[in-house]
Amino acid sequence: MKKPNLPKMPAMPQIDFKTFAEDFKSLDWKDAGTWPLLPRLTVLAGLFAALLLGGWWFDWKDQLQYLDDKQQEEAKLKSEYLDKKQQTINLDGYREQLAEIDQTFAVILRQLPSKAEMESLLIDINQSGLGRGLHFDLFKPGKEVIRDFYAELPITLKVSGTYHDLGAFSADVSSLSRIVFLTNIAIAPAAKGAGTAGQLTMDATAMTYRYLDEEEMAAQRRAKAAAEAKGAKKK
Repeated sequence: MKKPNLPKMPAMPQIDFKTFAEDFKSLDWKDAGTWPLLPRLTVLAGLFAALLLGGWWFDWKDQLQYLDDKQQEEAKLKSEYLDKKQQTINLDGYREQLAEIDQTFAVILRQLPSKAEMESLLIDINQSGLGRGLHFDLFKPGKEVIRDFYAELPITLKVSGTYHDLGAFSADVSSLSRIVFLTNIAIAPAAKGAGTAGQLTMDATAMTYRYLDEEEMAAQRRAKAAAEAKGAKKK
């Protein structure tokens, strides 16, 4: 079986680089119209490439950078839009959560005594210990620490009694209607002496809280504003 006669591929033109170089040497730079075809094409291609490079360097580069910056800005704005859209969709849920937080906060706030009620709270803590038969070696309210909307009052305690009575006292303090925490608890055998058999000594800090009244809150806001103004002046 004879193979089909396939058309022959045209032969690639051969470039005589020696002749090409001679042509460039003999060019009349004052009369480009007389140049041979190949040098003319080469020079035109070089000029075109130089124009492209110059356009990119002096104009297109900045425009491409500007376009890239705007694309990044567009992506950021789209992301912010989607976040705000999601927040808008969940707005009712957020409002319900905020209402629940406000209710919880109000319940907690009602558990904090006012400035006038602090004395009765200290009496309640003392009576809780005496009611369990404990002996107070130390009951010393410390210095208040003012926070945003409440004040902390540490009370240094040192009481003596049996292990059972100390545990019952701790439970009584934690079940008071006001918020009181026993911290920094250290229990050790009582010093030897008459009637100290089976007795323990407990050192602790009773941390209680009260809410600030309107006058104290106003003072807090003024102090905060003054601190912010002072910080702004330093900048």
